[in-house]
Amino acid sequence: MPPVMPTGRGHARVRLAMVVAVIGLHLWVMREIGQGMIDFGVNAAMPPRMEVTFARDMDISAPPEVAALAPPVVAPLPAAPLAPAPVEPAASSPRKPPRAPEPPQDAAPAVEPLPAAVPEPLAAPLAVEPPTPQVLADLSTSAAPSPVAPAASAEPFAWPASTRITYELTGNYRGEVHGDAKVEWVRQGARYQVHLDVTIGPSFAPVYSRRMSSEGRLTEAGLSPERYDEDSKVAFRDHRRARMGFEPDEVVLNNGDRVARMPGVQDSASQFVQMSYLFSRQPALLQPGRTFELALGLPRRQSLWIYDVREAETIYTPFGELDAVRLQPRREARKGDDLTAEVWFAPSLRYLPVRIRIRQDEDTYLDLMIARKPQLAN
Repeated sequence: MPPVMPTGRGHARVRLAMVVAVIGLHLWVMREIGQGMIDFGVNAAMPPRMEVTFARDMDISAPPEVAALAPPVVAPLPAAPLAPAPVEPAASSPRKPPRAPEPPQDAAPAVEPLPAAVPEPLAAPLAVEPPTPQVLADLSTSAAPSPVAPAASAEPFAWPASTRITYELTGNYRGEVHGDAKVEWVRQGARYQVHLDVTIGPSFAPVYSRRMSSEGRLTEAGLSPERYDEDSKVAFRDHRRARMGFEPDEVVLNNGDRVARMPGVQDSASQFVQMSYLFSRQPALLQPGRTFELALGLPRRQSLWIYDVREAETIYTPFGELDAVRLQPRREARKGDDLTAEVWFAPSLRYLPVRIRIRQDEDTYLDLMIARKPQLAN
């Protein structure tokens, strides 16, 4: 049976469908081109890296006690000298009247016990009347030891010149994935760079790679980003790039919009280094049950992230076991939304992140586990 040829109305429908398809194709191409332009802002090149050579491994050591120092050692109150044994008076000597009995213990009002450590021994009171509670309180306050400066071994942590952390990468993205990742923190004077490189697949032919770079200044509050760049590459596709600028009062997002700069804001690359810096200065921030907040600037938005501090866990690494404290974000990962990251920080490795679990949704995640001891520059 010969095919039925379309009628005039059928021809019109076919032509309309072709027009719609062509328009849709053009819109898709324009969207891809526009997205590519947005992804890299003004199409500037990635910033050159500071050159450094990593020559030695970091030692594992107990973290310094900063938040809870042991009280100073003070000599205990010396015992009162023993009174000489009474000498029996001669028969011709008049006897002294007997000494008044000491008041019973329960005669004095209930008071807090005096501290055993006082700067100077106290003379025995001459009065037989028991001291009042107010007197004892004043005495306890004056006898308390004054605060002392921390010992040299308990000074806050100081960053080395430069540090590299190497991770083994596993995860799931439409199936199991394997690769590696690397974080490099480089300092030259008051300037810093942080580079986070992620590769999925073999290094000679990666299926996916992403490089994130942060650059800025070192301040008393830690890292102060000035520029963030991101470069992503999927096999057989062009690079996708993003950029942000951090000005004194504003953050310039990837699409050019300006938003007020949040205090202490970090970017995707600097956030983990900033956390390590804060925890090394204030270890009490990692007490289980607490919450930790960090302002984070992403290419599309800026927001406050809240983390819950969980109990310490044992991390098994190629170079031994490590105790690490896990930070879990309050925000749940949702499909199509920003990525979330659980992070494990190891106090014995200068509070560096030894595990990072990045999640996009329930079926898409990357798990970065430290693969060797962190490397230090000379």
